[in-house]
Amino acid sequence: MDAALAAAAQGPRGANPLVGAVILAPEGEQLVTGYHRGAGTAHAEADAIAQAIAAGLELGGTTMVVSLEPCNHCGRTGPCAQAIIDAGIADVIYAIDDPHDPAAGGAATLRAAGVRVRSGLAAAPALELNRRWFDAVDARRPFVTLHIAQTLDSRIAASDGTSQWISSPESLADNHALRGRIDAILVGTQTVIVDNPRLTARNADGEPAGRQPLRAVMGYRGIPQGAAINGDDGNVLHLATRDPREALDQLFDAGVRHLMVEGGSRILSAFLSAGLVDELIIYLAPTLLGAGTPALDDLGITTLADAQLWDWDPASGGAVQLFGRDLRLHLRPATTAGAATAPAALSTTSSDTTPHRTGAATAAGGN
Repeated sequence: MDAALAAAAQGPRGANPLVGAVILAPEGEQLVTGYHRGAGTAHAEADAIAQAIAAGLELGGTTMVVSLEPCNHCGRTGPCAQAIIDAGIADVIYAIDDPHDPAAGGAATLRAAGVRVRSGLAAAPALELNRRWFDAVDARRPFVTLHIAQTLDSRIAASDGTSQWISSPESLADNHALRGRIDAILVGTQTVIVDNPRLTARNADGEPAGRQPLRAVMGYRGIPQGAAINGDDGNVLHLATRDPREALDQLFDAGVRHLMVEGGSRILSAFLSAGLVDELIIYLAPTLLGAGTPALDDLGITTLADAQLWDWDPASGGAVQLFGRDLRLHLRPATTAGAATAPAALSTTSSDTTPHRTGAATAAGGN
């Protein structure tokens, strides 16, 4: 299970949970390890099975150890529970239930097919690995990635408003790769009026990439008719609100499951203040401005004891990476001080019973 969890952390955070799977020979030898590489790609179980088949391995009588209950639905990929059954795997051990209703029920399907199923192994670290994804699912909102490109002194624009380009070309390329796998990208109306961004995913030549996110604008003011964000594909949505939670509700209803918030400082601060940021990506340029637009506004914090705490996140490529001259910092919200690592409702028995996880609403607030 430790190997499955380590493999899971290699995948990207977003609309889907991080999942890893290991197939063991009847004698206990680790045969192959798979993990989920993002929306639309093979799930961890299917990845491991495909590797085993490609290597000519016989899977009858083997055991699969997986960090999350195998899914039971047909999305962009087939149900993992059925793939396990078809492969002839005899025994499945997983850490925690899948709380996502359309995907849940894989354990019951496996048992009905005669597969031995046990659950609860390493439940606490498995829960912590995807804690914010679980929160988003429980709250019926998109998983939120907040992106900031800033100088060493936390400026996102100079005093005259210029901001292109604070980030290096390598950082921009990484950001556009992220845009290509999210469902939507969100800015405020002020950003549209001042910066006139396109908010498209583009390749190294500056041409549009194959998959484009929904371009969302949040605020009471309308989108100017000639704004670049309008494009010619109609893939733009105006959210007439300043409440981050209300914006997420509208985006969820529009089918968005992974949202990237790009700024400016007012909207970045609104989502942070509301506790609605699941992943923080900062491109830190080795540049000093001394004055200009700060990355964040007032978060309502007046004493150090109330400071927001963040942990370095090893998923999605690592906590710290070098892109050109920039550092890419990847963080996730720290576990609330004093809170249990795993909820009391989570059983860690290794019998044929399945642990159940109670829903916990994510902190949300207006702004």
